[in-house]
Amino acid sequence: MKIHANEQLVLKGQVYIQIPEIQFSSVEHALRILVRDFETVLGAKPKLVTRTDEEVDLCLRIAVEKDDIPKRSEAFGFRFHEIGKVPRMEIIGHDDLGLVYGILEFSKKLLGVQPFWFWADQAIAKHSEIVIPLQNYDSQIPKVLYRGWFVNDEVCLIGWKESYPPSREVWEPVFEALLRCGGNMVIPGTDLPRDGIHYKLAAEMGLWVTHHHAEPLGAEMFLRAFPGRNASYQEVPELFESLWAEAIEEQKDMKVLWVLSFRGQGDAPFWYNDPSFDTSEKRGAIISKVIQKQYDMIGSAVQNPVYCVALYGEIAELYKGGYVELPEDVIKIWADNGYGKMVSRRHNNQNLRVMSLPSADDSGKDGLYYHVTFHDLQASNHLTMYPGSSEFLKQEIEAAFAAGADDYLLINCGNIRPHVYFLDIIRELWNAGSIDVNKHLNEFVSGYYATHHEELEELYRSYTEAAIQYGPHADDLAGDEYYHHPARQIIGHWLQGMCGQPDARLYWAVGEVPFTQQVKNFEELLAQGIQKWRAWLQRCDEVLDKLGTEDMRRALDHLHFHGALHLSGCEGFYWLCRSYGEYQEQRYPQAFVYASESMWSYKKGLVILKDAEHGKWDRFYRADWLTNIESTIYNVDTVRRFLRMHGDSPDFFLWYKEFLMAETEKHIYLENTHRNPLSDDELAHLLKPYFLLKEEYHKDN
Repeated sequence: MKIHANEQLVLKGQVYIQIPEIQFSSVEHALRILVRDFETVLGAKPKLVTRTDEEVDLCLRIAVEKDDIPKRSEAFGFRFHEIGKVPRMEIIGHDDLGLVYGILEFSKKLLGVQPFWFWADQAIAKHSEIVIPLQNYDSQIPKVLYRGWFVNDEVCLIGWKESYPPSREVWEPVFEALLRCGGNMVIPGTDLPRDGIHYKLAAEMGLWVTHHHAEPLGAEMFLRAFPGRNASYQEVPELFESLWAEAIEEQKDMKVLWVLSFRGQGDAPFWYNDPSFDTSEKRGAIISKVIQKQYDMIGSAVQNPVYCVALYGEIAELYKGGYVELPEDVIKIWADNGYGKMVSRRHNNQNLRVMSLPSADDSGKDGLYYHVTFHDLQASNHLTMYPGSSEFLKQEIEAAFAAGADDYLLINCGNIRPHVYFLDIIRELWNAGSIDVNKHLNEFVSGYYATHHEELEELYRSYTEAAIQYGPHADDLAGDEYYHHPARQIIGHWLQGMCGQPDARLYWAVGEVPFTQQVKNFEELLAQGIQKWRAWLQRCDEVLDKLGTEDMRRALDHLHFHGALHLSGCEGFYWLCRSYGEYQEQRYPQAFVYASESMWSYKKGLVILKDAEHGKWDRFYRADWLTNIESTIYNVDTVRRFLRMHGDSPDFFLWYKEFLMAETEKHIYLENTHRNPLSDDELAHLLKPYFLLKEEYHKDN
């Protein structure tokens, strides 16, 4: 029902919506979303009609020649007309994706549904009526032509529900959020079974699909298709080409951004499988040959194909060196280092930081592959928010656009939920080309929280200030993996009896110094991190105490969660380092207590994950296989058992007798009444006051 008053259209009750008679699957999905949003806001399910002679409130249609909306792909406009002095609003799309964007923009602007409503648990306000100003509106031209997400390292999405590969129930909210952000392309997951719904559903919802750089053309991995064969293109080119031909045939009728590439199995340089390619010239020549072959195969089977080449890892280095030749119309995709800086990524300890952007004289089309989350078994953020600042991200992306890399922007979005703030920043950048980070933050916070906006904004801003800076560069900031992968490496090095030599795997973080000093260097950084994260969390708690129930839950999940995971990991790693220090001094009972402190701190991380699994998020973090807090706990527990062998073995009663038993009892007890050894936890809890009091005494004296 509608009312016309004072140049406004007022919708209330059941709204009548005219829809096109001929439907695109993408528009059908958008209509389902719109119906749900109307019902949520107005409390009544709208009626969809196709007949033009019925009185309707809202008309959705594809543009015809006479329409004055922008005549470009994906464009849409809002228009208002009077039918017998009764106003009607039209959402007109230039094409199917334009109409989808128009529907979703209506939902955002007029129904108040934010792009990440699902992932941020937005409390969508209910209204008795919707007031619409009678003002025409045209969509902006996006800064980036192809813009989307790589749903990568998506273990939370995989483990969230029972079905594998993930079902529509998991993927629909992912693709809806991407479309609400104005995205138009996706790599839906990493190496998922080919019979999954992910590619089909992405295409169904109107998205272009593209490919992982390790899976050129979206083809089956060679060794999966031909187990036991040597993965050498030089030896069996026909087998590789058969896989590419199969992939082309499967996807030729879809909207595809074809990724041309030649990497080895398991996302590694191909010469690991074919070591005869031992020079840059040889490697560049075969990569150029393979890419040209893929290019020609696609061109002969697909009309107007769009091609990309991921300049990632070794291919970027070879291209920069002039060893790789590419067809002129291929979009070259430049990658950041995983930490948001547009330089080459760190490989173990090698960190050349070669600029990863097109040069001024570089011709052709260019784009970006950029991370707001990463998994590299070193210091990346996977479960937690990107630790850099919004200003840093702005500078990197805007500088890349200025260098001409604006044809394509693919964002590694991980598991979506932990990364909504920075994904929303990217939404603004790929649409507008620039961003006022303070204005954006104000709009982001006010869009998802009801009150105390300024204090919440301060928490989002200051989050980056609490992060540990482990290296000299602005992007050398520790994510959650920093507290786990290096810690487990230290434990392995220690328990294998290799303490007399440095652990080369840790040079990137603490330098090429003796192992004991490596551990000490971590300890000193972690001590600083504990102080900073505790201070940030204290401010966070003060703000949370002022919030209403819904805002508090949201702030717990999207602010406190991240700081608490950092603190628990920071404390766990710190006490592990302290334990090793006591072990080196042969103070084994104290080392045992500190290892126990480490394990208890890491266990807090599991509690934090579990607390965030409320309602629809039940079991969301159960597949924490990458940061893998449980694995760290298991490793530290192994350290505790190892330490108890040093002086409490074989009866596991000696430390109790030495430190806890009353002096009078020590000389008269009968062994047959004192032979039930305490568990590690029981003993550690009893010993803890003894050693902590002793430590405090030494500090004071």
